[in-house]
Amino acid sequence: MLAVSTPVTLTASASRTRISSLFGRRLARVGAAMAVGLGVAAGISVAGAGVAGAAPVNCVSPPSANDVQVSDTASCGAKATDAGVAHAMAADSGTAVSVANGHSGATTYANGYGTSLGASTGSGQAYALALGGGIARSGAADGTTTVAIAGWGSGATADANGVDCVGALSLAFNVNTGQVCAMR
Repeated sequence: MLAVSTPVTLTASASRTRISSLFGRRLARVGAAMAVGLGVAAGISVAGAGVAGAAPVNCVSPPSANDVQVSDTASCGAKATDAGVAHAMAADSGTAVSVANGHSGATTYANGYGTSLGASTGSGQAYALALGGGIARSGAADGTTTVAIAGWGSGATADANGVDCVGALSLAFNVNTGQVCAMR
C-alpha cells in the first residue's frame, strides 16, 4: 500500500535552533579537543619525556628586584617593577623569562629545550608555557589576559597584535578579545 505524507516546512525559528545546535556541538568539540591536548601535554611533561636532567629553577620577583638563576642547563629570570609580580620556572634545559610592570603579573614555564617569554604592564596578566623545544611568547597590557602554550618544536604567540600558532600542539588566546588559535 502506498502512503502519501505532507511535506514538512521549516520555520525561521526551527532553522535558527538547528544552526545554534550545530554551533554548540562544534564549540563542545573544540573545547574537548583543547582539554585533551592540554591534558596530554601536561601528563607527558609531568612524566618526564626528556633525557636531560637539569635541576629545576624557580625565579620570583619580588622579593628580589631581578632574580636570575641557572642550574646546569636550565635557566630563568624574573623582573618586576612597581607592584608587578613575575614568576619564571624552568627545567630540563628550558629557559623562562618573566617581566612585570605596574599592577600586572607574568608567569612562564619551560622544559626540554623550550623557551617561554612573558611580559605584562598596567594590570595585564601574561602566561607562557613551552614544552620540549617549543617557543611561547605572551604579552599583556592594561587589563588584558593572554596565554601562549607551545608543544614540541612549535611556537605560540599571544599579545596586543593578535594570536599566532605555528606547528603541532600549539595554543594561544587573548581572553579579552576572544582571539584563539590552536594547532594539533
